[in-house]
Amino acid sequence: MPSSTTHAVRRGASRATEAREAVAELAAQLDPAQAELVVFFASPVYDRAELAAALAEHFSATQVIGCTTAGEFGPAGYGEGTLSGFSFRRGEFSFEVGRLDALQELEIDAGTHAMQAAMDSLRGRGLQVDAQHCFGFLLVDGLSMREEAVVSSLHRPLGEIHLFGGSAGDDLDFGSTFVYVDGEFRADCATCLLVHTELPFEVFRTQHFVETEARMVITEADPLNRIVTEINGEPAAREYAAQVGLEIEELTPQIFAAHPVLVRVGGETFVRSIAKVNDDESLSFFCAIEPGNVLTVAQGVDLVGSLQRAFDEVRGRIGEPQITIGCDCILRSLESQRDEVREQVAEVLERNQTVGFATYGEQFDAMHVNQTFTGVVIGARRAA
Repeated sequence: MPSSTTHAVRRGASRATEAREAVAELAAQLDPAQAELVVFFASPVYDRAELAAALAEHFSATQVIGCTTAGEFGPAGYGEGTLSGFSFRRGEFSFEVGRLDALQELEIDAGTHAMQAAMDSLRGRGLQVDAQHCFGFLLVDGLSMREEAVVSSLHRPLGEIHLFGGSAGDDLDFGSTFVYVDGEFRADCATCLLVHTELPFEVFRTQHFVETEARMVITEADPLNRIVTEINGEPAAREYAAQVGLEIEELTPQIFAAHPVLVRVGGETFVRSIAKVNDDESLSFFCAIEPGNVLTVAQGVDLVGSLQRAFDEVRGRIGEPQITIGCDCILRSLESQRDEVREQVAEVLERNQTVGFATYGEQFDAMHVNQTFTGVVIGARRAA
């Protein structure tokens, strides 16, 4: 299986169908003897107990985190039923790993305290903890419906330090998703990595949607369960259908993927995707929606081109990537398949040394979003 290697990071992937064989192939590419941190992205088809045992065997002296996915990508390209990951070489990066359990009962201060402790630990090593030297990376149970609370809590102490991440998946089964941390696969759990490096890097996000003239106000909603019952004072599904020029019976997952909604925060737009129509004509979303939110129906434009432009802009600022760690919404992956541009997307990702997974949601700073690519590009030269 092809791999990508530099002095500071390694990428790897395996298409082996058995967990132990897949981990062995990945370990051969990531060089456990030199790795201080390994992050993996695993298809849910693998037996988790066997996967955990193999990880413990091959990376016994290495910190390991990871998650289950709705698809994987890396030096082997796009895959389903595969294992991908990366490693940080010992001595090239400093980091802290935090863990949040029982997300259903999570108190807002829990993530704040965990992130503050990580920042204090890095400072205790004499490291400069600021936006030029540090970034955060989050992996969270994708069926917990608690991403908003988690990311908001974690981001509070970070200031200008950027945080990105993705929600674990299970190949669109929507049955159970897992985060791996401290040697176990855990549900209702999140893990956050705070990284310090002297290498140049940039955390970024990209989406391929623009605003249309169709605007809506959420007049009744249940944010905790991500259900919108009324839009513009009318049953939510019926009003949304009218805004996109359809009858309620014509609303399908394909329509929702083609016409998500945008919410404007701080002068920027963020995508909110609709999951389904409910029997009472309410709408279930993949993100929390608050009463009073003003939404704009979105129109997709040039997924491949927008991704390429985002990478070009980052490369112009930090130079050639030695790795990009990426979280790409599963709805974007499905769209690229539908529009037969998946190979073009894969080429863009590989040109930028990308490794990551297809998610059930993405995080950027304090926001939980959908149909977005979030990631960090780490450059190959030393910062001045």
